[in-house]
Amino acid sequence: MALPVLPGAEPFAHDGNDIGVLLVHGYTSTPQSMRRWAEHLAAAGYTVRLPRLPGHGTRWQEMNTTRWQDWYAEVERAFDELRSRCAHVFAAGLSMGGLLATKLALEQGPRVAGLVLVNPIYLHNDPRLRLLPLLQRVVPSFPGIADDVKMTGEREHELAYDRNPLKSMYSQTMLWTEVSRDLAEITQPVLLLHSRVDNIVPVASSAYFLEHVSSTDVTEIWLENSYHVATLDNDAPLIHDESVRFIERVAKAARAGASEG
Repeated sequence: MALPVLPGAEPFAHDGNDIGVLLVHGYTSTPQSMRRWAEHLAAAGYTVRLPRLPGHGTRWQEMNTTRWQDWYAEVERAFDELRSRCAHVFAAGLSMGGLLATKLALEQGPRVAGLVLVNPIYLHNDPRLRLLPLLQRVVPSFPGIADDVKMTGEREHELAYDRNPLKSMYSQTMLWTEVSRDLAEITQPVLLLHSRVDNIVPVASSAYFLEHVSSTDVTEIWLENSYHVATLDNDAPLIHDESVRFIERVAKAARAGASEG
């Protein structure tokens, strides 16, 4: 029997124009961390899908029974739905969501019109990761990595697990390796927004991405006033506005190219 979904962790869907945007949330998190962004894109007129990845938004123990292939299958399902109704589909993601969006761009090629990435993860320099292949066999979880936000005072906290399920974590590292190996195959336009200070994902992750992709249209924006969960932080309005500007520009160019062809 399916476990109940935590209040606020539900997926988001909006039917708008022929530009589709697929948003993918991060590891141990939920659609709540990106809902305001999704609502902004919907208000801009786009058709938006923000799925809840399997194992997320219920109990961390359930997540420990899922692997990256399960999460990616849900991303593909949402993408296929958008492709069936939209002329152009963009993929966007936060943290591991950015990793999954990049995997989608690798698999789908030009069918993904562009990538919007916020603090994506492709590698990590934590020495404990060397022990993860063994630890995930004997230790169920570590303390959680949620709610890394700079904003102070009254704010919206990230709805995410307070534990890091290690079997799932190990599976995610396998996806890091696979996607990082093939980054040179990425040719789509890219908008990369990453925080100057990120307590979860090292700055080296975005640097590695920039060094290895083959895209000629790459816009890099530093987020100076946010930590890892930037979509709930001080720079969220910047992410909202820059993503719309990027999508409009790339979609306009694609339409112009199609009319010339």
